Amino acid sequence: MAESSRETLSIGVFLIIIVVAIMLYAAQVITDWTLIFPLFLVLSGCWTLVLAGMRASNPQKYERGAFSTMSLGLLLIAVGGAWYLFAFNSLYSLALVLLIFAALAIAAALSRK
Repeated sequence: MAESSRETLSIGVFLIIIVVAIMLYAAQVITDWTLIFPLFLVLSGCWTLVLAGMRASNPQKYERGAFSTMSLGLLLIAVGGAWYLFAFNSLYSLALVLLIFAALAIAAALSRK
C-alpha cells in the first residue's frame, strides 16, 4: 500500500474516531466530557496497531519498523486507558500501565533473534 493512501486512510479513520467519541458522549455512554480525550487516545492507539500490522505485511526500507509502530500504539492505549480509569480508581490505572509495559517487555524479548 502506498504511503499516500495510508495517509488518506488515516485521515478518514481520525475523523471516524472523533465522530465515535462525540456520539458516545451524546448517547451518554461517557458521562463526563473530559473522558472524550482518553477515549480518543485509546481508539487512536488501536488504529496505530492496525497500521503496525499493515507495515509488518509490507515492510519498506528506511521506514519505521512494525515493532516500533506497535509500541507506539500500545503506549497510546496505555495512556488513554489509564487516564480513563483514573476517573474511577487510580489502582486500575496503575495496573493497566504495568500490564502494557509487561506486554511490551515480553514482545521485545521474543522479537530479538
